[in-house]
Amino acid sequence: MSLRDKLDQLHPLFAKGGRLEKYYPIYEAVDTFLYSPNDQTLTSPHVRDGIDLKRVMIYVWLSVMPCVFVAMWNTGLQANTAMVAMGLDTVPGWRGSLFGLLGGDVNPDSFWSNFIHGAVYFIPIYFITFAIGAVWEITFATVRGHEINEGFFVTSILFALIVPPDTPLWMVALGISFGIVIGKEVFGGTGKNFLNPALTGRAFLYFAYPGAMSGDAVWTAVDGFSGATPLGLAAAGGIEAVEAAGYTWGASFLGTIQGSLGETSTLACLIGGAFLMITKIASWRIVAGMFLGMALTATVFNVVGSDTNPMFGVSFLWHLVLGGFAFGMMFMATEPVSAAMTNTGRWIYGALIGFMTVLIRVVNPAFPEGVMLAILFCNIFAPLIDHFVVQANIKRRNKRYA
Repeated sequence: MSLRDKLDQLHPLFAKGGRLEKYYPIYEAVDTFLYSPNDQTLTSPHVRDGIDLKRVMIYVWLSVMPCVFVAMWNTGLQANTAMVAMGLDTVPGWRGSLFGLLGGDVNPDSFWSNFIHGAVYFIPIYFITFAIGAVWEITFATVRGHEINEGFFVTSILFALIVPPDTPLWMVALGISFGIVIGKEVFGGTGKNFLNPALTGRAFLYFAYPGAMSGDAVWTAVDGFSGATPLGLAAAGGIEAVEAAGYTWGASFLGTIQGSLGETSTLACLIGGAFLMITKIASWRIVAGMFLGMALTATVFNVVGSDTNPMFGVSFLWHLVLGGFAFGMMFMATEPVSAAMTNTGRWIYGALIGFMTVLIRVVNPAFPEGVMLAILFCNIFAPLIDHFVVQANIKRRNKRYA
């Protein structure tokens, strides 16, 4: 007897009035994940597209795989390089035992050692994020009696990629819990949240534990290593200070610099984002608007100049590759639920994020990164932007046919 037949035999127990009715959402999630359900929607579940929610989530999950692979390799590269410079040859703790078991050694010239070293940091973070997220999704689905969707697949992978590699696992669990519960589930779950859940969890950690999440010190998975982030260096001494510290534009574009796990490689972000735009999961208007908003604002600051603030001189090309701008532009700002829905609104929404990102980076001396706060701020105003766009269209139409 196949697994499908066994599940079909169990189905009456989960039906209305059955003994296991309250656990039906868990059964249904497993059933529809492994098989195509019998009760399929024959017409398009979305207004303009026949793609289902599961396919959307799978596409987004696949699109971040370039960032995942770069995250594991680059995290190990930075850690091995720092350990060699510090004269260390042993990874401490349980990660060191796992690292040695998998055949890794502290050698920045070895691709395998770099990849494994990064994996022993990324995989536990992702596992905790996924497990805790799944528990919250199942809990709310069981209480509400609705099916479990694949939303936490995307939220978990995005959250894991935007935290520093040395984030304590208990902090990871706390952050993803806040993001899912407060950022999504209290508003009704997937499709009803007005904030990006992954960014909400990251913002909670930033405000709750600013010493660990402020970004003032560079994030490298080595105890005792200290250094300044490229954006921190730019805020203190401009691009000259960034280049003097050994950071080049090319290295920043490829992602061979320190930073949060999946945000360092602009190239990987652009590859994943291109896949989302080709499949029409992400709106190219939001991406274009965010880039243009950033480029125009940075150019204005370049023209104005400042004798006291070196960030005025940072060009838009550097803003693109530093911090989490590329990751935010491709994966966070384009989230369809919390973004603007109208075409004109998407241009305005993206441009406003780009403008605010540069504004926060340049004007705010305490925290030179601004993508996270800019996206969350614009999430709040996305419905208002759409409202004004719709009202303007109505006025033009009434005027045209009056």
